[in-house]
Amino acid sequence: MIVGLHEATELIRQADGLLIGAGAGMGVDSGLPDFRGRDGFWKAYPPFARLGLDFFQMANPEGFARDPALAWGFYGHRFNLYRDTPPHPGFDILRAWGDRMEHGSFIFTSNIDGHFQRAGFDEERVVECHGSLNHLQCTRPCSEAIWPAGNLRVDVDMTQVRATGDLPTCPECGAVARPNVLMFGDWHWNAERSSDQEHRLAHWLARKEWRSLVIVECGAGNTVPTVRVTSEGVVSTYGARLIRINPRDPDVPQGQISFAAGALSILQEIDNLLG
Repeated sequence: MIVGLHEATELIRQADGLLIGAGAGMGVDSGLPDFRGRDGFWKAYPPFARLGLDFFQMANPEGFARDPALAWGFYGHRFNLYRDTPPHPGFDILRAWGDRMEHGSFIFTSNIDGHFQRAGFDEERVVECHGSLNHLQCTRPCSEAIWPAGNLRVDVDMTQVRATGDLPTCPECGAVARPNVLMFGDWHWNAERSSDQEHRLAHWLARKEWRSLVIVECGAGNTVPTVRVTSEGVVSTYGARLIRINPRDPDVPQGQISFAAGALSILQEIDNLLG
């Protein structure tokens, strides 16, 4: 038996609310690529290895001005990949746990793939702190408008990772559009949608006395620590208990529970014990 499984199971069984934290590692069990380090990024995108371009250079708003076809090649491929990849069964397990709790669940994720919404979670109870690939904004920007990507499909030549055909454009000024996601060195990301989501989470956390709030955090590492910092802040502010699942960065504050493993396997183990 994995150490901590019984304790984690009882915390979830007795909880009256569930905060789900999720980083990039949550998507690995769905088959999404791990961009950790240059090797991981170049394994997913071999043409960028030949060009000597890494993730930090591609996830950069300057690319949409310098070479929009290349920028949309990268983001368009990710957009198509996330649309074509179903969320793994761990999402359904988490949703079922929250549905049984008095105050339900709320999600705080740095992922931009929209998989929680696709898995049936309430749109009004998801915080996408780095934005969403399923929403667009103007590259200029000509306004503060954010609009849904809808049925957008970007044709990408994967031999060069370049978009082909017409690129998404702003409906107001006609300039090239970009995903409404936070990039590196990004001074023009419109954070209004994500800020509204964070306000809803703050209201959910503050409106009641928690009897037993539990946080289940999956795949959120130290490289981009936003999710981890948020989880630990909720522990200290609301007395929540944290269950952290991360194969590389499983360390937790004293008194909390950690599993050095992938998300899906641990979620399934706990769910089996819950019965």
